[in-house]
Amino acid sequence: MPVEITPTEIPDVLEISSPVFSDERGYFTESHNTKTWAAQGFNEKFLQDNLSLSAKGTLRGMHYQIAPHGMGKLIRAIRGSLFDVAVDLREDSPTFGKWVSRVLSAENNVALWVPVGFAHGFLALEEDTLAYYKCSSVYVPESERSLLYSDATVGIDWPFEPTLITGKDAEAPLLADAAHF
Repeated sequence: MPVEITPTEIPDVLEISSPVFSDERGYFTESHNTKTWAAQGFNEKFLQDNLSLSAKGTLRGMHYQIAPHGMGKLIRAIRGSLFDVAVDLREDSPTFGKWVSRVLSAENNVALWVPVGFAHGFLALEEDTLAYYKCSSVYVPESERSLLYSDATVGIDWPFEPTLITGKDAEAPLLADAAHF
């Protein structure tokens, strides 16, 4: 059974589902296969992989890197669940300032591709949520930027108010003041 790569409401953000093969031992799935995914038109190369463990209510985001170090992210939950969000920061895009979200969980085995030009963040919906993401660039601290998760102009409809937020994320700029692409 092939991987399913489906555009979301913002077509450059992709929902990706891989088949899961289960038996009495547990399950197996390919989380990424360059050849199989390329046959579906997905040709991103990954340079860095990240893991983050979060308590329920933790907000991580909304983060991005500016040129020349823009970073696309392929994210999935491998334990627990998260409310994953991408905000379009491409000024020439018809969806500039719009957001799209998906619930990613260990049970649904869905991944979200967030390309360069988008702010990305998530809210942990369960205790001990483990997120795994592949990145198309390496982390460059001087290129990192943030967008305020609660910016009313963007209007992200979080499932509940985050309870754990870093100072950097709580004080991030509004869309009007954030760096755009």
